Amino acid sequence: MTSDVTHRVASARSYLMCPPEYFAVSYAINPWMRPDSPVDLGLALRQWAALRATHESLGHSVRGIEPVAGLPDMVFAANGATVIDGTVLGVRFRHPERAGEAAAYRSWFLRHGYPSVHEPVFVNEGEGDILIAGDTVVGETVLAGYGFRSDLAAAAELASVFGRRVVSLRLVDPRFYHLDTALCVLDATTAMYYPAAFDDAGQASLASLFDELIEAKDEDAEVLGLNAVSDGRHVVLARQAAGLARSLFARGFVPVPVDMSELLKAGGGAKCCTLELRH
Repeated sequence: MTSDVTHRVASARSYLMCPPEYFAVSYAINPWMRPDSPVDLGLALRQWAALRATHESLGHSVRGIEPVAGLPDMVFAANGATVIDGTVLGVRFRHPERAGEAAAYRSWFLRHGYPSVHEPVFVNEGEGDILIAGDTVVGETVLAGYGFRSDLAAAAELASVFGRRVVSLRLVDPRFYHLDTALCVLDATTAMYYPAAFDDAGQASLASLFDELIEAKDEDAEVLGLNAVSDGRHVVLARQAAGLARSLFARGFVPVPVDMSELLKAGGGAKCCTLELRH
């Protein structure tokens, strides 16, 4: 008896993370944020530490950046930059509340010897809106979300800095304000996504880029189940996204549930807290 489940292969990754020492919901810049709802900082710190330990237990290296007082969203390291082949494109935030994070992350890369660190002209919010898709025909493709946080014009800047094809994807549901809340690239040929977060052109682009697309149901998308981190086999995702975990398992992936419920109060999850350092 043979199985038709695809064998998925993990690869070691390198990540940058920032502890939520100053985490708070003191302003509202996305539909998830409610400043009148209390935040349990101790719980946020424990959930973040468990996420870091999970990455390390899967064989990945994790580096840390010191948090800065007054920047409560700095824990969402994915928004700090985009790194491909050691080249770094910094960020320019849409909202002034997060503007100070850009310099903090850019300084980290400069201090740690990255030879090519670019300051952007157009608004882009790092890996929140910029993902990498493997394409065996034309090489890696950069996926660039826009519509709520990042500028459409950032696509040309991405192409110039990284020398890769860029596919722009328009987001249309304000709950999924960043690309990484509505799409997770699982491996070179597979992704999971929430179709209703994209316009028709975006859905068509994703269908052309990936051999297999796993659709998230409403209940899994609404707990940011797609804000996940994949190493090609293991998928670290919100434990509340049980249906999505079952779909992943059925397709040969290994779901690794984590509880990010406290950070969800600011609209973040496992991926938001994890910036990949692609050397």
